Amino acid sequence: MTGSPARVFVARLAGLPVFDPLGDQVGRVRDVVVVFGALGRLPRAVGLVVEVPGRRRVFVPMTRVTSMDAGQVITTGLVNMRRFEQRATETLILAEMLDRTVTLRATEEPVTVEDVSIEPCRTGDWQVTRLFVRKGRGRPLRRRGETVLVPFDEVTGLAGVEQRQGAASLLAAFDELKAADLAEMIHELTPKRRLEVAAALNDERLADVLEELPEDDQVEILSVLGGERAADVLEAMQPDDAADLLSELPADQAEQLLELMDPEEADDVRRLLVFEHRTAGGMMTPEPVILPPDASVAEALAHVRRQELSPALAAAVYVCRPPLETPTGKYLGLVHTQRLLREPPREPVGALIDKDVEALPGDTPLEAITRHLATYNLVAAAVADDMGRLIGVVTVDDVLDHLLPEDWREADDDLTAPPAGSSPEVPRVP
Repeated sequence: MTGSPARVFVARLAGLPVFDPLGDQVGRVRDVVVVFGALGRLPRAVGLVVEVPGRRRVFVPMTRVTSMDAGQVITTGLVNMRRFEQRATETLILAEMLDRTVTLRATEEPVTVEDVSIEPCRTGDWQVTRLFVRKGRGRPLRRRGETVLVPFDEVTGLAGVEQRQGAASLLAAFDELKAADLAEMIHELTPKRRLEVAAALNDERLADVLEELPEDDQVEILSVLGGERAADVLEAMQPDDAADLLSELPADQAEQLLELMDPEEADDVRRLLVFEHRTAGGMMTPEPVILPPDASVAEALAHVRRQELSPALAAAVYVCRPPLETPTGKYLGLVHTQRLLREPPREPVGALIDKDVEALPGDTPLEAITRHLATYNLVAAAVADDMGRLIGVVTVDDVLDHLLPEDWREADDDLTAPPAGSSPEVPRVP
């Protein structure tokens, strides 16, 4: 393999761009696939898992990789655009070998795998040759142990051993991933490994990831978290996503978690649970940008600049009489952020209300919501109760979640065309 170093550490490959021979980027490295052979033989690295546009993960044989270095991977072109499905004989280095506890043969000392190196051999195959391990991990009240690079055959406990595995090194390798991409990676892990990785995430990161996972994965993960931890994660989720998740749990379990949550957070979720699932009230978030009519344009712009706001919620401010928390006082109307950008900073937002757009009742069905958004070119719509109080906002991303098939996160995108020069099918290395 021309242009490649003699030894490659796999954790450093995570996220690297993959290019075809013409210099066009075709994806990013997400893992390396290895196959364990007979006892005494080094495992073979048979290919890369590459994420291509559409968040599809495909298999690229090592025979198609012409160069690997610290900044990029170059291939002869992707050869099989079918979604990668891990075989029973295959192991993913980043997902399944990092953070694994193994034993040094010479001293019988437990160590933790922090990286794995692969090297080409005389036959042209790539083999797992060395492990970068840390001593003393997992021992309470002890400093982080020393790190050493050891030959693969000087450790035991990697092949075919079911044991609890940490996730720190794996998560460090994918720290830059957006929540949706990390959720895709977690979804493709084995159930055991999925729970280990989820447990290692902090509450905010896990909340973001849960919002992007299929419902079955959400329920599986939440059900194994301790009650207090599960409640903390639910509090960190968007209230509408938390309500959707709780609605999938048995009623007694959902009520126990609501009791453990902060009362104010739980009240927001309870209000959403009152409504049918595919209605404005069931999909809304109760935390839009709400301002009184005498607030200035400058104040409004300061609010919509908040980093934690999604683009849909930052597209407008909602003008209400006090109190300004949902359910508010009388709802007066919305002001588009684009209008705010054209007005003097001291102008009151109450003078800029779009009077053509009315709030939706909480029981508005999904089909009527989509027509409302399309008619008025909106990315979010106000939801009000029978007393004319603002109770939340339903956004276009929530509408899309309910319009798409339930398995849309898992479905292949058959419209994705393979890159020029790729062939539709190449057999996998056995």
